[in-house]
Amino acid sequence: MQKTQRTTIKRVPQRANYDLPTIHKIIDEAYVCSLGFQNEDSVHVIPTVHWRIGNTLYIHGATKSRLIHCAISQSVCINITLLDGLVLARSAFHHSMNYRSLNIYGRGFQVVDAEKEDVLTTFVEKITPERIGEIRMMNKQELKATTVVGFNIEEAVAKIRTGPPVDDKEDYALPVWAGVIPLRLQQGEPVEDK
Repeated sequence: MQKTQRTTIKRVPQRANYDLPTIHKIIDEAYVCSLGFQNEDSVHVIPTVHWRIGNTLYIHGATKSRLIHCAISQSVCINITLLDGLVLARSAFHHSMNYRSLNIYGRGFQVVDAEKEDVLTTFVEKITPERIGEIRMMNKQELKATTVVGFNIEEAVAKIRTGPPVDDKEDYALPVWAGVIPLRLQQGEPVEDK
């Protein structure tokens, strides 16, 4: 992916990554993205579920929501962050986190007709693979109340931090534990709705 003015990382630029497979992997692993947009006199950031088909990221929402309206009518910024670990250093200043984050810039387009149903089916399969054959699909009224927006991934950058803390040389002599506490999203035991 080509670097643009908006995707140029200025702070710790060696953590920038423009590799499309890396970008796709972050999208696929995460369940939630946040969209930043301007509405009237305010800027908003709203989290929402997302999924990917090919080089397009999709979201969905109520047809009348401001998020959906703004995602189609203006350029937005989509952020995804995966937290991989807490980085505990020997000094307060060097504490950090290991993460994989991603910003995508662009204007969305509305997905309609049969493609809309196909894209929503992919969404359900991302959340729970092989569930499509067991559930009732959306009826006409539900489909009408739902808008699906796609974003072609043409302007994006990932920023990734990995590894141990980076302490000042003199701090390595301190009798303080330092290292990484790994973090991950994990599914628990299902709780049945009765």
